[in-house]
Amino acid sequence: MNPMKVLLVDDHILFAKSLSIALCDFPEIEHFSSTKNLQNLEEQITKELPDILLIDINLGGITDEDGLSLTHHLLKRFPKQKIVILSGYDLPGYHKEAKRLGAKGFISKDVEPDELLHILLSVNNGASHFPEKELFIEDLTESEKKVLELAATGAKRKEISKQLFISERTVSNHLQHIFEKLQVESTIEAITKAIQIGYIPPVK
Repeated sequence: MNPMKVLLVDDHILFAKSLSIALCDFPEIEHFSSTKNLQNLEEQITKELPDILLIDINLGGITDEDGLSLTHHLLKRFPKQKIVILSGYDLPGYHKEAKRLGAKGFISKDVEPDELLHILLSVNNGASHFPEKELFIEDLTESEKKVLELAATGAKRKEISKQLFISERTVSNHLQHIFEKLQVESTIEAITKAIQIGYIPPVK
């Protein structure tokens, strides 16, 4: 088995250093590198040719783009690149979106080094890795997500209709569909469940 080359994209230097220390003793890892420089990322990928690209979801320290959007862009440029999402936000919505975009896996940052190595070897050999227990919930449309995100800020239906240039009746219809899909009975419950699943970001 040929040793792997792994490149990590993460905005936390301490985590990147810790992961490097954790993986450096494994002979299966030929080279581990990390970066928070997205401007030169494509050039680095072309130069290093990593077998696996690990990407964090939350890249708020270096860009407004999240790791899922970055994955989408990189796979357009490097369609054969194996990408695995490594994140502290271990949410079903993120698992589903990562799989839909073409990532080969999703791993929680709580993973033990031995298990992480096992997953990376598996992915490098052509397998995929996503959490087995998935919560089945019907997908929200982009319009429904926007309505819920605005509701999470405290906006009322009238305000939401103005911001999205839709009628209040349409807002109400969107909310009703959201309640049915998330199996809840109120806007507060919908917001809470959507955050837990990963459909909308946590309220700041």
